[in-house]
Amino acid sequence: MKQNIGLYFLVLPALIYVILFDYVPLYGVLIAFENFKPIKGIWGSDWVGLYHFARFIHLDVFWVLIKNTLSLSLYSLIAGFPIPIILALALNSVPSKKFKKVVQTVTYAPHFISTVILVGMLNVFLSPRLGVVSQLLNSIGLIHGPLMTLTNPDAFSHLYVWSGIWQGMGWGSIIYLAALSGVDPSLHEAAKVDGASKFQQAWYIDLPSIMPTIVTLLILSCGNILGVGFEKAFLMQNSLNLSTSEVISTYVYKSGLLQSQFSFSAAVGLFNSVVNLVLLLTVNKLAKKLGQNGIF
Repeated sequence: MKQNIGLYFLVLPALIYVILFDYVPLYGVLIAFENFKPIKGIWGSDWVGLYHFARFIHLDVFWVLIKNTLSLSLYSLIAGFPIPIILALALNSVPSKKFKKVVQTVTYAPHFISTVILVGMLNVFLSPRLGVVSQLLNSIGLIHGPLMTLTNPDAFSHLYVWSGIWQGMGWGSIIYLAALSGVDPSLHEAAKVDGASKFQQAWYIDLPSIMPTIVTLLILSCGNILGVGFEKAFLMQNSLNLSTSEVISTYVYKSGLLQSQFSFSAAVGLFNSVVNLVLLLTVNKLAKKLGQNGIF
């Protein structure tokens, strides 16, 4: 440590950041086990044990929240996880560098659009009467009257997932392109000599080469399977699609901040985090048993 003291000082700001924003707030988790009163403080409030957890599990809305959160997360994972990989493999096989840069720029750009702007775009394009899509479909005779996509509960998950894929596929492909840059070019040269097509080179050389990266990112994604983002789900919610758009994060916001049920919302959030941790450990162990490298 004395020999590398400069490197430790370099890491120190990041270490302080992690301690302040990831470990110090854990102190506040205590309110999930008590009937927290802001006037009494954390140590002055009455302890109630697992009361709030039991209350959440016995709510009628519990299974609705679990179903909505799981369905959105699994849909996003199944539909969205392979697309950046496919995009990276396709871009890596393109011989024209100019075309590759154009595609990268076009696919990266949506990542820099804020969630609020993205949802606003969806509202403008899919507005029941004045939206571009509604007017186009009416003009060609596919529908007659307003387009009710935004208020249709069955359409919520599709809008949520595919708008997210469009926004994030380019940015998500960066790490795979970085991994592909480390593939030995002699392998491709040998494959060309043997008459392998572009698809065969991608399947038998590129894909196995980036498999450790794929497995690591898959484990991390599974560890956040109940962590459906609050902002986008909340912004896309309306009174007509609430049956499919109400997820754990939006419920925590409504019960915790709007209804001032601080202890109850903390218990719900902690329950969500514990389930994510269990899933992360399970998938990591499963990956190791299948011969892949886990994240720890």
